Amino acid sequence: MNCLLKAYEEEAQRATIPNRDELIVAHLPLVKFLVGKIAAQLPHHLDREDLMSAAVIGLITAAERFDPTRGVQFKTFVEQRIRGTIMDELRSQDWLTRSLREKFKRLEREFAVLEQKLGRNPTSEEVASAMEMDLQEYFQLLEEVHFLSVVSLDDSWEDEEGSPFGLLDVLEDERVVSPQNQLMARQMVDGLSEAIEGLPEKERIVVTLYYFEELNLKEIGAVLSLTESRICQLHSQAIMRLRTKMKTFR
Repeated sequence: MNCLLKAYEEEAQRATIPNRDELIVAHLPLVKFLVGKIAAQLPHHLDREDLMSAAVIGLITAAERFDPTRGVQFKTFVEQRIRGTIMDELRSQDWLTRSLREKFKRLEREFAVLEQKLGRNPTSEEVASAMEMDLQEYFQLLEEVHFLSVVSLDDSWEDEEGSPFGLLDVLEDERVVSPQNQLMARQMVDGLSEAIEGLPEKERIVVTLYYFEELNLKEIGAVLSLTESRICQLHSQAIMRLRTKMKTFR
């Protein structure tokens, strides 16, 4: 009887799962939203249509590979796939140059070293000095690596079942089945929340408005009465701090 009941429940669950085409159509607005959000951080000469095409491929691939039995929401799963295909497209256009990535990594290292040495969040002046730059050069660097900092908080890896798992996903996904993943998610949520609370006030506001209220840089600038360029710098600096603090949760 239990076997029959289980079989019935599994069949009922399958009956409520949208098919591939339904998933694709339902999530096309998400594709447009993600492409628009990422494209807003890129040079204007890059073709948004190429990014849109890559994102749609990511959506189709996600719909074909999605396995609801793993307990991961499709929105969580598909966002990672879409971002991944967009990043692949940018790499194919050689926009994410090696020198830019190296600058990003060096900046990240300096933040980690200074935080460990000082026992607190380093100031912009302290980081600039460690980078052997004046403050203006440092702020320019923050603007150059801004897109990488936007993507970085969405960095993901796969759990033992091959499901995508990232920092922001754990705040959205309420159906993590594996006890190990539940523990990891709880630790990451607590760690990320603590790290955000520990940011300097303006950086904390920028991160909150950008990732949780989904305001763009210009809108955040209007809220804080700062230029879009300054918001860009604050965002990049905040993400560097968060990445340093969250390394222990990977």
